[in-house]
Amino acid sequence: MDLNPQSAIRNPRLEHVTVLLSEAVDLLAPRSGGVYLDGTLGGGGHAREILLRSSPDGVVVGLDQDADAVERCRESMAEFGSRAIIRQANFRNLRAVLSGLGIPAVDGVLLDVGVSWFHLRDAERGFSFLTDGPLDMRMDAAGTVTAAELVNTLPRQELAHILREYGEEHRANAIAKAIERARSQGEITRTGQLAEIVSRVFPPYPPRRVHPATLTFQALRIAVNDELGALREGLEGALAVLKPGGRCAVISFHSLEDRIVKQFFVEHAKGCVCPPKLPVCNCGRTPELAVLTKKPVMASEEEVAANPASRSAKLRAAEKR
Repeated sequence: MDLNPQSAIRNPRLEHVTVLLSEAVDLLAPRSGGVYLDGTLGGGGHAREILLRSSPDGVVVGLDQDADAVERCRESMAEFGSRAIIRQANFRNLRAVLSGLGIPAVDGVLLDVGVSWFHLRDAERGFSFLTDGPLDMRMDAAGTVTAAELVNTLPRQELAHILREYGEEHRANAIAKAIERARSQGEITRTGQLAEIVSRVFPPYPPRRVHPATLTFQALRIAVNDELGALREGLEGALAVLKPGGRCAVISFHSLEDRIVKQFFVEHAKGCVCPPKLPVCNCGRTPELAVLTKKPVMASEEEVAANPASRSAKLRAAEKR
């Protein structure tokens, strides 16, 4: 789940809260005997709810690329025994994981994409611009590319492209130039350094509602973890492993992710794509999905009041035909 970094870091009493918990699990409609895949375990809230609703013998295969999340969920869900199968893996590889477990198909797939509260609270992971730490941003600590490597080695034009495409940052060129100037004086290795460099690009007045570095950090995080590529592959994998009648639910937190999910569901819900003038269908295409959410499901006013991080969450779901 994606969070507001400012509230997550500044409020020491803020705990991990699962976003759109009931809404997402309602759309999955878990039942006893079903097999479900949670591709983004995080704090384990969705997986636990699925296990409770699919009692007594429903199974959840839970994945997370973060080793800490995997260990945390193995402990917290030990009570479910063999009904909770937990593996460290990126959900883009869900087909391979299920194949290795001897599970040919599942009744539901849930993806809750984005950075988690646990990532933001750990300064050493380098996700937050509000606490100084190494400029890392890897969700899988075994990953080979860090944010520091991108910031210090990419050509200015390529860096600006990342900021513009993944952060939708209007000042991408100016920020890339500022980074290029700063790194000529020495490597940029800390989140605090980068946040200060980006902040100087923006005028001090009028005061901004969000930190100037918000979109830059988002863009770098997406690039480091290839989040959009993983989402596309994860959706393809989900479609491949769902049983007829099985459901896929996805929670996203910014427009780039939501657009990918919406377009994927719409594209695979199409039937014949032959030109209208043809008297008979030649393509033979039939819809693979039925979209369950014509508009994204948003958090209620009550949930937003209790957990501001849920404000930007969008939930979409589809059922395999």
